[in-house]
Amino acid sequence: MEHKILRAPLASFTDLLLDAVCMVDVDGRFVFVSAACERIFGYTQQEMVGLPMIDLVAPADRARTLAAARAIMDGHAQTHFENRYLRKDGRLVHIMWSARWSAADQLRVAVARDVSALKQAQAKQAALYAISEAVHAAQALPDLLHAIQQIIGEHLPVGTLTLVLQDEHGRPVRLSSRADAGVAPPPTPLASLLCDEVLHSGNPLHLPAERMAHLPAALQAAAGPRAPSCLGVPLQASHGCIGALALQCTQDGAACTAQDQDLLQFIAKQLATAIERQQLQQQMHFMAMHDELTRLPNRRLFHDRLQTAFARALRQQGRLSLLFLDLDNFKLVNDQHGHACGDLLLQAVAGKIKDCLRESDTLARLGGDEFVILVEHHTLDSDVACIERKIHLALAAPVHLGDGRQLPVAVSVGVAHYPEHGETMQQLLRHADRAMYDAKSSRTAG
Repeated sequence: MEHKILRAPLASFTDLLLDAVCMVDVDGRFVFVSAACERIFGYTQQEMVGLPMIDLVAPADRARTLAAARAIMDGHAQTHFENRYLRKDGRLVHIMWSARWSAADQLRVAVARDVSALKQAQAKQAALYAISEAVHAAQALPDLLHAIQQIIGEHLPVGTLTLVLQDEHGRPVRLSSRADAGVAPPPTPLASLLCDEVLHSGNPLHLPAERMAHLPAALQAAAGPRAPSCLGVPLQASHGCIGALALQCTQDGAACTAQDQDLLQFIAKQLATAIERQQLQQQMHFMAMHDELTRLPNRRLFHDRLQTAFARALRQQGRLSLLFLDLDNFKLVNDQHGHACGDLLLQAVAGKIKDCLRESDTLARLGGDEFVILVEHHTLDSDVACIERKIHLALAAPVHLGDGRQLPVAVSVGVAHYPEHGETMQQLLRHADRAMYDAKSSRTAG
């Protein structure tokens, strides 16, 4: 007796499969699809039958899909062909096909597997590696943003990418990148406002949104009825939201999807981690090279700059000068008013001295109440004497402290010129130090 399973209709078995079974005639129309097609493509079986297969394929993949179809009809079976289809809801789905031609039935018979989750995981892994390489290769934040724009462009329909970061004072720093721009373009008003809203809320935002009425009026006006699709996501670091990343799609009608948002959030997380690590490294390097109290270069950074300046002066037969400064009677300030007051005085004095210098001059704190100034690119000793007079004049009046008090202050200055006062750095440093103590002795004696 023939087993009843053998008499069951073929469709009853194909409808049990998780992968979709499709049959396409010589005209390229679906003549049969299994039940799994509705889960994968979003269309019912009745809606798909009779539709041209190529109409459901993503436009960018149609040419090679038609080429593969012709190869199959010529007898070349396909086992791992991949393309993208547009679901009924507009989302892209990645499909892996196995297909061959049935000459007897004049049909292409294919099995379709949804590999979107796999492609998403691969995209995340590829983005992770690419971002890691970009972080190490980029010399500055705009370079890093442009590299991230290129990485995202491999997976999403990005037109412009905008990054807003909060600096150490909480002020927004805005950067933008576009694939077709030779230089970084300014952020568009829409992307900039979108980043501000994401930064304020800490939540992702997709425009156009169903809840436009709840958004700020400026953002609604910038979005308008015909604005390109935009997606903004927060940059979440270990200590909270440090910025926002906004993707503005190209103007060809492409829309951001839920999968796009998931991928962009993943990239934003990696970018936030990379930026946080970069900022931490910069902070640690700054702390190693600067005085914590005055934020001036410390002894180590000063000696590095002096060594470079000295080598340049030797090579170019140029000149340089050093000014050693020491506050008079600073110990009395600490004894009479406390060390907190002494710290405020040092900060105020450092600011006043810095205002007397050029951008090219280096002011450093060697420790305690000792400062040193490196002056390059001058031709006359009188230029350095002018700087010294400016400093004495700036400190002639009592110094106002941040707590409302004001204290009188005087400074002793010693000057050394290269090459007159020494042909080595050590000789120059000793001469400036000795000249400073001679000036202090003279002021004390006076």
